[in-house]
This record gives sequence, C-alpha cells and structure tokens, in this order.
Amino acid sequence: MAIWHSNPTLEQLNESAAGCMPGYIGMKITEIGDDYLAGTLPVDERTRQPFGILHGGASVVLAETLGSIAANLVVDTDKFYCVGQEINANHLRPVPEGEVTGIARPVHLGRSSQVWEIRISDPRGKLNCISRITMAVVPHGGQ
Repeated sequence: MAIWHSNPTLEQLNESAAGCMPGYIGMKITEIGDDYLAGTLPVDERTRQPFGILHGGASVVLAETLGSIAANLVVDTDKFYCVGQEINANHLRPVPEGEVTGIARPVHLGRSSQVWEIRISDPRGKLNCISRITMAVVPHGGQ
C-alpha cells in the first residue's frame, strides 16, 4: 500500500520545481513508487565544481528536494506542511559526467517529524552520496 496522501503526476511535480533551484540545475522527478520518490540530476557545467566533478552542494540540492517533496506528499497539505530541519550528506565517490539518480525512502514518518534517507548513484549504479534529512511536520497556522 502506498504511503502517499496525494497522487500528483510527475509532470505536476516537475512543473512545481521548474522555476526555482531544482529546475535551474536540471533536476527531474522521474518516479513515484509506493514508498519512494526518485529523481535525476545532470552532471554538467551547472552542477560541477571547479575540479570537474559533481559539486557536493548539487547532491544536497537533489537530496533535499526529493526528501522535501516526498515529505509533503505524505501529509494532508490542507492541514500540514513539511520543512527541513537538518540535512547531512556523505560524498563517497566523484562523478565527472552523466546523470546521477537519487531515491528517497522514509526512515520515520511521525506526527511531528519525518526522517528520509536519500541514496544517490552514478550512471553505473555505484553509490556516490548518501544523505539523510529530518523534516518538521507543521500545522497550518502553527508556530
């Protein structure tokens, strides 16, 4: 059984991110599974650091975007919204070109917080970054 409260299309999710950072760096949501959200990010002039490899910050943008979208899909957005409280990332191997794929899966889905793990792999399927984000579940009108 799916964990999602709402069922937007991939097109709707990608349109919502098109006019801000994820869209500017070429990120795309590619799959909504029963308990995961997947997306891709190109490794190109927008996302590389000066040494010619994927910038760690770009990996964190991918991780945070997937975790944030997923967290908000789990809650009733008429009553709640989710915001990031903490994110960390371990960069395991360099990626000089191609496209990386991130998959966000829940570790904990609570009433007031959520924890998501995002695993980012290179074009060969090798893990290049693992990230974890903690999201606050905030009631509308709450402080």
